[in-house]
Amino acid sequence: MKPIKIIGVVLILAGFFGLISGGFSFTEETHDAKVGPVEISVKEKNCVSVPVWASAGDVAAGGAMLLLGGRSR
Repeated sequence: MKPIKIIGVVLILAGFFGLISGGFSFTEETHDAKVGPVEISVKEKNCVSVPVWASAGDVAAGGAMLLLGGRSR
């Protein structure tokens, strides 16, 4: 399989994931203070939303790569 087709499939899958989930979240742990044996840490939950237009663009670009990637000059 050509690399352009692999990239196309990855873009399509990423676009569908973005359309279905709408975003993703992750937890970041920071260490604020450490005084002797006592350590204070904070867990902060961050959320990243994926715009619908970006997901749809990924699907369209991936489809174009699949269709046009197999053509030779």
